[in-house]
Amino acid sequence: MRRMSADQPPAPKSAPGLRLWPAGVIVLLSAVAVRVVKSDATQGWLLREKPHLTVAILTVAVLAVTAILLLAWWLLLSRARWTWRLAGFAAAGMFLALFRHTGMSGDLMPTFEFRWGRSHSATPVPVASPGAGSGNGLTNLASFPQFLGPNRNGVLPDAGLATNWSAQPPTVLWRRPVGSGWSGFAVAGDRALTMEQVGEDELVTCYALGSGELIWKLAYPSHFVSPIAGDGPRATPTVVSNRVFALGAGGVLTCLDLAWGEPLWSRSLTNDFGARLPEWGFSGSPLVTNGRVIINAGGSAGRALVALRADTGEIAWTAGDDGVTYSSPGLFTVAGVRQIILFQHRAIVAHDPETGRLLWRQPWGTHYPLVAMPVPVNERRLLFSAGYNVGAELFELRTEADGKLTPVSVWATKKLKAKFANPFALAGFAYGLDDGILACLDLKDGSQRWKEGRYGHGQGLLVGDLFLLLAENGDVVQLRPTPEGPNELGRFRVFGDKSWNPPALVGDLLLVRNDREAALLRLPRK
Repeated sequence: MRRMSADQPPAPKSAPGLRLWPAGVIVLLSAVAVRVVKSDATQGWLLREKPHLTVAILTVAVLAVTAILLLAWWLLLSRARWTWRLAGFAAAGMFLALFRHTGMSGDLMPTFEFRWGRSHSATPVPVASPGAGSGNGLTNLASFPQFLGPNRNGVLPDAGLATNWSAQPPTVLWRRPVGSGWSGFAVAGDRALTMEQVGEDELVTCYALGSGELIWKLAYPSHFVSPIAGDGPRATPTVVSNRVFALGAGGVLTCLDLAWGEPLWSRSLTNDFGARLPEWGFSGSPLVTNGRVIINAGGSAGRALVALRADTGEIAWTAGDDGVTYSSPGLFTVAGVRQIILFQHRAIVAHDPETGRLLWRQPWGTHYPLVAMPVPVNERRLLFSAGYNVGAELFELRTEADGKLTPVSVWATKKLKAKFANPFALAGFAYGLDDGILACLDLKDGSQRWKEGRYGHGQGLLVGDLFLLLAENGDVVQLRPTPEGPNELGRFRVFGDKSWNPPALVGDLLLVRNDREAALLRLPRK
């Protein structure tokens, strides 16, 4: 056996390996913290103790602390070579230099984009002359005059659409940049109207449906800013006859001429009715009925709900003290009574559309936003749903001996939490996005039949028995949901960015947008 020389130096010790366990602990604790922040218990505590501290703010704080701790681990505790540590520090700095934070997803996770990517502001495009035709052979078009369509419920008749998108995919007729905001489109004949944010101005814009050319725009100084929820207007314009009614995120309500975009009158919800600007901006689309414009204003001293004369903007009536939330007023006939029903702050309210008289009121919800429209189930029953752990509840309106209406709960469940997408009822079942995952409830007892398919917090329309969904990731998805399953039939990529805006459908033409682009698709027919 060979013996080592006495003067031979010992073998060098190997460098210690990377110390990975602190990073693992940090990531694990971060995941637990995010889960705790989004838990029912935390949301309940926030409501009781810290009503102005939101889940979104806490989530951002957890992720920011996680990033700081991981950077500290890499520099001080990782045992990596100093050249690697400095390179990692430089990479983090480069990421911050190259990418910018663009807000949050519907699940309250931060989103980023390349700093030199496309801007949120629309770039100039050729302007069509007023009255320009739509082109592309579009004739005898039906209308989509307001938020969620003719009946403001997201339900349309069968349009004879084909379901094999592999053999017959949708066709993109045009695509164009638009300003930021979460407004949808209203369609009147060959004109498509929406709202946008460009620079420091809020815009009401009118495009030729078939070509995407700008016909007219009205700009006024207003800029709602939200690093979490995104900048710009939220509400969809409403078109009645030759007038357009548009509500901006800052509370400016404008009436315009449809042909030329000439402003006819305007009101400020904050200045005229004592309304407070909501945390996420005014979001309720105007409801126009019987010559009156109904606005979920949230004003003080009996001016939570406001009716203005459509021709002049003068006050017809005001009512309510519950304060503003983010829902649009809807017109329903329930229990034989025509009534305006909407969410206000922690309550469902119903008013007479002619006088504003309160018909019934039901405490409901929490401090968090109430958004989705009520879903009529039959002549006496309505389904309500909200996110942030509120869930869904079915109410029956009963007529008392004195003629008053009383809402009575039939069942309640946490199995359908519609954050801002609108559920729908079909053949005895309710379908909707439960925190971004499609779910089906049995309307008899509220039991959940299934929950599957992660579509994020997108928006959709029921067309006959087909569900057209603009998913949060920018895909248009066609489904035929039944009590047995979601039955996804086809998927078509339109946008590559977050898409929260409600779509509009006219015949086989699907008009979609997000806070950067708009596009018109022709869907295949049978």
